[in-house]
Amino acid sequence: MTQNEKTSSSLIVIPCLNEAAHIGALLDQLRPAAERLGARIVVADGGSTDGTLAIVKDVAGKDPRVILLHNKRRIQSAAINLAVGTFGKGTDYLIRIDAHGGYPDDYCDRLVEEALATGADSVVVSMLTSGSGTVQQAAAAAQNSKLGTGGSKHRHLSAGEWIDHGHHALMRISAFGAVGGYDESFSHNEDAELDYRLRKAGYRIWMSGKTQMTYYPRASLAGLYFQYLGYGRGRAKNVLKHRVIPKVRQMVPLLVFPVVLLAGFSFVHWLAAVPLLLWASVCLGYGMLTAIRQRNPNIALAGVSAMIMHFGWSLGFWLQLLGLGSRRRVA
Repeated sequence: MTQNEKTSSSLIVIPCLNEAAHIGALLDQLRPAAERLGARIVVADGGSTDGTLAIVKDVAGKDPRVILLHNKRRIQSAAINLAVGTFGKGTDYLIRIDAHGGYPDDYCDRLVEEALATGADSVVVSMLTSGSGTVQQAAAAAQNSKLGTGGSKHRHLSAGEWIDHGHHALMRISAFGAVGGYDESFSHNEDAELDYRLRKAGYRIWMSGKTQMTYYPRASLAGLYFQYLGYGRGRAKNVLKHRVIPKVRQMVPLLVFPVVLLAGFSFVHWLAAVPLLLWASVCLGYGMLTAIRQRNPNIALAGVSAMIMHFGWSLGFWLQLLGLGSRRRVA
C-alpha cells in the first residue's frame, strides 16, 4: 500500500434488507480492508426481520469500525445518502457494497488504488453474474449475455477505461455531495441517474481494470420479473427527468411489450403474432444453443430468463412513461 492510500480515508456502506445468509461472512471479509484503509463499515438496514440485525449488532460489538444504521426509507438510494450524511464528513471516499454480492479480498484496496492513480471522481466495476441453482444459473447466463443486457460495458470485464456509467463501487465524497447524492425518488436505476449528473457537472468515471464484483441473481422467475419491472421504471424516470434519448440497446427491448400487445390481435390476422414468435424463437434458441455449447443443461432456461427480463423491463418502462401504477420498492 502506498503512502497516499494510508492517508486517504474511506466510508464503506452496505445497503441491506434481510441478508442474514450473507451479511456475517461479508463483514468478516471487509473488516481487514477497513482496518487497512482506516475505514468505517456502515450497514444501512431497511428493516430486516430475518436475523440480519442480530448478526450486525454482534459484529459491531466486537469491532467499533462496524456500525448499524437504521434506514427508515428502506431503499438503497436513501440508505447511502443517510450513511454519507451521518458519517461522511472529513472522509475522502465512499465505497458502496451490495450485501448480495461476492468480492475479492482486496476489492476496496484496488478501488482506492485506482482512484488515486487515475484521479477519477468515481470508480465503477464490472459486474459478473453467477448462480448456483437452475433458475439462478439460467438468469446469470442471460445477464452475462448481449441478448439479456444489450452489451452493457459493466457486464463484461474491462482493461480499464473512462466511461459514462458502470456498477457503482467508489466515489469521491466531495463529488457525491456536490451533485446532491442519490435521488431518493428512484428505487431503481439511481446509479445511472447519478452518473448522468456527475458527467454533466464535469466529474469523471473510471471503469476498473483491476477488480470486479460477482452478483447473485434472483432465485425465482417471479423475483427476476419484478426486479426488471423496477429497472424499466427507473430507466423511464431517468429519461423523463433529464430528457435523454435511450440508447439503441435500451430501445430494442422497449418494443417487447408492444409486440406482446400486438399478438393479442392475432385472432384478427395471424401476422399479428409473427413479431412475438420471432422474439420468442430467438430467445429460446439462444438458451438451448448456450446450454449445448457450455454442456450445461441447467442454463437451457437462459432464453426464458431473457424473455422475462425483456418483458419486465419493457412493461416497467411503459408504465412509468404513461404514469400508470406504482413502483415496487426494494431495498
